[in-house]
Amino acid sequence: MSLIQYWWLLPVGVLVGAFGTLIGAGGGFILAPLLLLLYPNESPETITCISLAVVFFNAASGSIAYARMGRIDYRSGLVFSSVTVPGAALGALTTGLIPRQQFNLLFGLLMAVMALFVLWRPNPEKTHPAGRPKGRAQRTLTEADGTVHQWTYNSGLGISISAVVGYLSSLLGTGGGIIHVPAMIRFLNFPVHVATATSHFILAIMALTGTLVHIGSGAFHHGIRRTIVLAAGVLIGAQVGALLSNRVKGDWIVRLLAVALALAAMRILAMAW
Repeated sequence: MSLIQYWWLLPVGVLVGAFGTLIGAGGGFILAPLLLLLYPNESPETITCISLAVVFFNAASGSIAYARMGRIDYRSGLVFSSVTVPGAALGALTTGLIPRQQFNLLFGLLMAVMALFVLWRPNPEKTHPAGRPKGRAQRTLTEADGTVHQWTYNSGLGISISAVVGYLSSLLGTGGGIIHVPAMIRFLNFPVHVATATSHFILAIMALTGTLVHIGSGAFHHGIRRTIVLAAGVLIGAQVGALLSNRVKGDWIVRLLAVALALAAMRILAMAW
């Protein structure tokens, strides 16, 4: 089939890119369930290949936009990426071992748990005061508009969470932001807008790793045309989502994240049963 026959995936990519970038999740948690619905006969491996490759383009585009805004914590992002990359490689290699029905069930349960997790978080804009207790990293970041953020987080916990995120995100094709963003906000005290931007930076590195492993293993032999069309859409949508983030408060970003997780969980669990 030619690229023209997949033209309808272009606006899908734009919407996925815009919303995924707005909440810092990369869009994979929307795209992967959508692909499961649109292509019920495709293997989990093909679905994750397409989704993960598209997440990379989305995250790369969104990261460029967020970098201009000065919202990315590069130091933390590089530390977290160093442990997500091995996990992403392992997840990409084990995707093909999971039958489709079990894959749907695992995916749906993960989405449901994360929806509850996000809603449980009260007052998402609250951060811990400056200071550096033992075992905690202290961070200060000034955005391009002059907004200053100060927070501290448990370094060991951040690294542990990132390792798990790397594996699960590549295994499920979600890109990991849907897990990493709420974890960074709830457990690591990141300001919401910094968490979404830094998550995108990590996603770009992690999704690229998973995609390259899929290509190297020979798994990425289906869905290339669909990937190209979707990628074109998310490149546009990511820029839109980053601009919208300037107009949306942190607590609303968290609520949108929870709603999206819950809807995805209900639909995928219905398919699994």
